Amino acid sequence: MEMESSHTTTSPRRDPRILLVTPEITCLPDGMGDMAHRLTAKAGGLADVSASLVSALFDQGADVHVALPHYRRLFQANIGKLISNDLRMYHSRLPNARIHLAEDRIFYYRDAVYSGYRDELARIALAFQREVINTIIPLVKPDLIHCNDWMTGLIPGLARRLNIPCLFTLHNIHSLEMTLAAIEDRGIDAAAFWSNLFYKDNPGSYEQARESVPVDFLASGIFASDFINTVSPTFLDEVVEGRHDFVPGHIRAEMEQKRNAGCAVGILNAPDESHDPATDSLLEQTYTAETAIAGKRLNKLALQKELGLAQNPDAPLFLWPSRLDPIQKGCQLLAHILYDLIDVFHEEGVQVAIIANGAFQQPFHDIVRFHNLYGRVAVCDFRERLSRLGYAAGDFTLMPSLFEPCGLPQMISTIYGSLPIVHDTGGLHDTIEHLDLARGSGNGFSFKNYDTNGLRWAIDEAMIFTRLPLEVRASHIRRIMLDARERFDHAVMARSYFGVYERMLQRPIVGNGGGEAILAE
Repeated sequence: MEMESSHTTTSPRRDPRILLVTPEITCLPDGMGDMAHRLTAKAGGLADVSASLVSALFDQGADVHVALPHYRRLFQANIGKLISNDLRMYHSRLPNARIHLAEDRIFYYRDAVYSGYRDELARIALAFQREVINTIIPLVKPDLIHCNDWMTGLIPGLARRLNIPCLFTLHNIHSLEMTLAAIEDRGIDAAAFWSNLFYKDNPGSYEQARESVPVDFLASGIFASDFINTVSPTFLDEVVEGRHDFVPGHIRAEMEQKRNAGCAVGILNAPDESHDPATDSLLEQTYTAETAIAGKRLNKLALQKELGLAQNPDAPLFLWPSRLDPIQKGCQLLAHILYDLIDVFHEEGVQVAIIANGAFQQPFHDIVRFHNLYGRVAVCDFRERLSRLGYAAGDFTLMPSLFEPCGLPQMISTIYGSLPIVHDTGGLHDTIEHLDLARGSGNGFSFKNYDTNGLRWAIDEAMIFTRLPLEVRASHIRRIMLDARERFDHAVMARSYFGVYERMLQRPIVGNGGGEAILAE
């Protein structure tokens, strides 16, 4: 497929057109079409970040477009009941449409965004990128493309071929390798931009590379894009400095080159704005920073009743909200000390609520059964309502991750007045400061050494906090909640992305009559 960039034939539009390409998203602004509120497909924080960024751009009047797979089952859309205008918007082929759905049968009947099977995941990624490359980019004619994670990693190569500035956001370090032949067999004419992709070995020529030299999707996105960002500043530093063994050397080298060139930055994610204990309809009792102590007691009783925990509003409650992944999340650290934790703090009535899915859920069930910890420890599958209630009920939130590109639960927990217990790494380092009672600073408990002793030390620090007078605890919780509402905000995150966009375009992304960006700092 031969394409020409609109930049070479037309003068710049007053407000540049931005195309955000993402495999997942939560609700979009209503003004983007009647179907916007139905297009929800979420697997993680990428969905929230994508939606909030699009919303911020749209609210400021930017010419923003979004491309995502057409997950018919996930979207729960009954096409037969749509009226004409809705249907035309849903098919996203009008020049003035802002939501553009990549069409392929592989998306239509999925009940989850991603697949646990590598081959199927590869087909999903290729089908999505094929539609973006062949159909959506020619239709939208963007001035800037914002890609997210390895599932969009080929698109920056095309963008460079078309002279369209491209931002590539890394939400995690996952990738896929595939030959040009396999890519082209799925309908992507990579020959047009093959030299802009990253290969595991010197490709020599197109003919040599096509059959035998794999393309790395994530590395290609980093290599070909004009600018990259991770979702926390510290994680970018950690990767570039080689502090994580799981990051492949060529990924680290490409990120280092981008940072050395001044084309890399860390931008913290922000939680979905619906996470607000004052308005959260999923809680037993809403509350504010001023009424947090009373509100959290009522929510704790409701959670205890639902999970079969002993009914005691004064029992210190530790929440585990993250997926039970022993490679990243550190759940094995909690498993090793769980019985001891319940035993040592038996008089205080300590309780643990694990509301999460993952490979390590069964070991926790086994520990509870073996030591007869029923009524003190509850382990259940993730459900949105239970998770929200857990934040509102919990006194502390456990996040002892080995590494964390950003993390949202630790931010959400401070908004709800549950103090995080974290390993000092990545986005956890950027968002949680160890509580200093004397200075009246900090918002949680942070440990340096990634082992059971480090986690246990932080839990002991949290238990010291529970013994403080009620009015002292209430004062700190109030301060932490108010600070979290200001810091972990979509507008703050959006301003950072706006700044990157404007730097890449060398002009404002939203005009206000005087040629200055509305959100320029």
